[in-house]
Amino acid sequence: MATITGTPTNQQNRRRNRLILGAVAGAAVAALAAGGAYWWQDRNELSQASAEDCRLAQRIVTEGAEIAAGPAPEAEKWWKATGDERRATMEDGYLGAKISRYEGWALETAGEPAAAPSAKDVKSLQEDARGHCVDSGVTLTLPPLGS
Repeated sequence: MATITGTPTNQQNRRRNRLILGAVAGAAVAALAAGGAYWWQDRNELSQASAEDCRLAQRIVTEGAEIAAGPAPEAEKWWKATGDERRATMEDGYLGAKISRYEGWALETAGEPAAAPSAKDVKSLQEDARGHCVDSGVTLTLPPLGS
């Protein structure tokens, strides 16, 4: 009985096929890793607001610091009007949420000066809000509220 053994040509073809399949598999794994890294970075990166949104945010917080020292009825009117304007015109909802928090603090401080947030809280909010305006060229400054 004769046994069939692989010829050198068959062994070379198998080796070449394995090499090609290995290269294709390696490229597929590298593409998946790159896609996963891109997704992870995009998922954890802050949204970037437009320059218009950042300028509006700065105007709101500047007004908020002034309103916080005034009478509560005026602060209430300002809070309602500003909130409506922010929701209607600001496209970046994440920045809008940060500015909304500052608006609420300004309103609370006007009604009860002792309710003013700590300077640390305002600074923390400022850093969070600034992260959304990095690409806009606008540097947000949130003044402390209260005395």
